Parts: sequence; structure tokens; C-alpha cells
Amino acid sequence: MRSPYGLELVEDCQTCSNKADGFFCDLSPEGLKAFEAIKYTTAYPAGAVLFVEGQSAQGVFLLCKGRVKLSMTSSEGRTLILRIVRPGEILGMHATVSDTAFQATAETLEPCQVNFIKRDDFLRLLREHGDASIHAAQQLSGSYQTACEQVRSLGLSQSAPEKLARFLLEWSAKGQQSKQGIRVKLTLTHEEIGQIIGTSRETVTRTLGEFKAKHLAELKGSTLVIQNKAALEAFLGG
Repeated sequence: MRSPYGLELVEDCQTCSNKADGFFCDLSPEGLKAFEAIKYTTAYPAGAVLFVEGQSAQGVFLLCKGRVKLSMTSSEGRTLILRIVRPGEILGMHATVSDTAFQATAETLEPCQVNFIKRDDFLRLLREHGDASIHAAQQLSGSYQTACEQVRSLGLSQSAPEKLARFLLEWSAKGQQSKQGIRVKLTLTHEEIGQIIGTSRETVTRTLGEFKAKHLAELKGSTLVIQNKAALEAFLGG
């Protein structure tokens, strides 16, 4: 079924071709059937807020298509993007399982298909299906690892070029090789990139200009091209 936002909605998880290894919905037939019975499928446009920091958790959100950014805002209004959530991940799991408020705000970066599962239904799924519990534990572990990597990047990187080089290399890890270099879609604004690596929009713009002038990397519209991966890696100290 096609939604108003140009997405081809997949409402039957059991016949969905999007799930892959590591996706939460990659469950046993019994677990997937139980999941199918408790989820609510919705399409969201870009810029839609799924939940906000400090809001009481009513359930979890499984991202099926699109990308979502998780961010935190200080009392002074500064924003830090924690990570970009990709399809197959669950949002709000920690708050839902621990019955606490959401620790971040989730906003769609592009049209998204999302499955919502009420808290009681999700907890029952975890209790009754061991593979669902294992998938949940794996995703919580992955979120912790991502948080550690971000702390390392923000706290231990010595310069803006090092932070930006690390971000570009991580983002392009699954890019496609071309004659110009590694190509990958990157629709984030300079300000959003700055919010991820902990620097200003102006610094991101200036550093990207320096990388372009040195033929290291170039952002053409929404396409990132890594022209010299080895030189970018040199910014990380090898």
C-alpha cells in the first residue's frame, strides 16, 4: 500500500523483504507472528517528531523505512545529535523497559514507515519469546557501543578536521566504489553534522571546503564522495 509520502508501506511483517540479519524483526516465525499481532504501522513525513526528551514512554517504535535522528538539547538551547537510527532498529526501548521518560527526542529525517508497539504488549513479547529478548539485548548493547564511540570521538579527538574525518569515514563505510571514489547518500545539513560531532556549522562548512580543496572528500548536494580514504584516515593518527 502506498502512503501519502511516497512510501510503499509493508504492513505484513511475515512477508516483508526489508528485514535482514541484525534487524529486530528478524524473529522466529512464532515471534514474528506475535509481533505482527501487536504492532501499529504508520507513515510519517520528514520532520515528524516521534517522541520528545522527558516524555513518558508509552511504547517502542520500530523503524522499517527511512532514517530518524536522536538528539538531546541543553537548557541553553544547544543540540547534540546522539546518532542516526536506521531501518531495523527500535527507538525508545530503554525508557520503555525501565518505565522511565525518553532521554532524547526522535525526529524523522525523511519519509519513514514506523511500527509502534504499546509498552505492555512489548514487555509481554519479550517475556514469551526468547529470540525477541535476545534481539532486544543485542540492540541495547549496540546502542551502548555507539554511545562509547561518540564519547571517544567527541572527547578524545583533538581537532575539528579529525572529528569530521572520523564522521565521514564511518558514514561512508557501506558506500559504493566509483571512479571518483566512495559514494554514499548524506542528506544531513552542515548544522546537523556539527551537532553530531560537537562543533559549529561554520566549522563544518570550512573544513569540508578544506577537504574538497585537498581532494580528500566532497559533499555534492546529498552525495558524499570520499576521494582519498587513506588521507582521511591519516587524520585519525593511523
